[in-house]
Amino acid sequence: MSDENNEEVKMLEAQIEHLQAEVEALESQQKDNDKDITFNYRGQMQHALAYVCGQNQRGGKEMVLSMLKEEVDELEEDLKLQTQMNGVTLNSCTTKTLQSSGQKLVRQLCVSGRCSELMFQVEFQLTEVKKAQTSERKISDLNIVLDSSDLDNFGSFCSRLEEDGDLLLFFRTLRTFSDRCDDRRRTYQHFQEKYPSVVSLPEGPGSAVITLNHPELPGCVLFVHWSVEVSPEGAVTSKIDLLTKIPEKALQLFPSEAIGGAAEAFQSLLRVLGPEAALESIISAISLSQET
Repeated sequence: MSDENNEEVKMLEAQIEHLQAEVEALESQQKDNDKDITFNYRGQMQHALAYVCGQNQRGGKEMVLSMLKEEVDELEEDLKLQTQMNGVTLNSCTTKTLQSSGQKLVRQLCVSGRCSELMFQVEFQLTEVKKAQTSERKISDLNIVLDSSDLDNFGSFCSRLEEDGDLLLFFRTLRTFSDRCDDRRRTYQHFQEKYPSVVSLPEGPGSAVITLNHPELPGCVLFVHWSVEVSPEGAVTSKIDLLTKIPEKALQLFPSEAIGGAAEAFQSLLRVLGPEAALESIISAISLSQET
């Protein structure tokens, strides 16, 4: 065989080896994808998905469909119960294997959903290291995206969680924060509907501020600022303040001490009556002054 033919044979053999390596890589990727599909599934669902992915050929098509239907019904009931308990509705969950070895498994997960009116998306890496009879899991590269522009200090709280990788604290705090925002939204809407000539929501019912004004006293405005604050430990509290905006001419007619004491008087009402009743008292007083 000539040198030219030898070179051509070697080139073809190299191409064949390259193609074989690509096929092996694709087969390995397919296996990882199949594992991702069955990730976090157990029992009948895992067996059924293994059958669909060609990992298990026991049973026929009808048996597989029956197993899938039964498992899906159970999962739907479980999901409905979890949603009722924690108030979180999940829209999607995707997972991708980044590294897989005998003792270490690294996956990239993306979860999106909503809690009441608050939409969220969470991305993170989940690393699982097997040690003897146990395994350790660690969350890293946590990224939290919230679809809202009015989050008080919840956004900065989530930034700290991203640094610490504390996904559990995020979900623990999310429900309480969302509930407090819902309380504020319902209260604001209630008073706007009940006292439309006095109460206005310049930034919408989901904002932290409402304005109270007497139609016959232009320029004299009371602002109620209701913020929902989150501590670094995840404690959620509401802070409500009354602010005044009085023209200079009005200040000349009324003593500044009386105007300045309005905020303190409102705080006393809050401590005794609570948020809704305290706001009702202030708004009712303005409404009565309007009628007289």
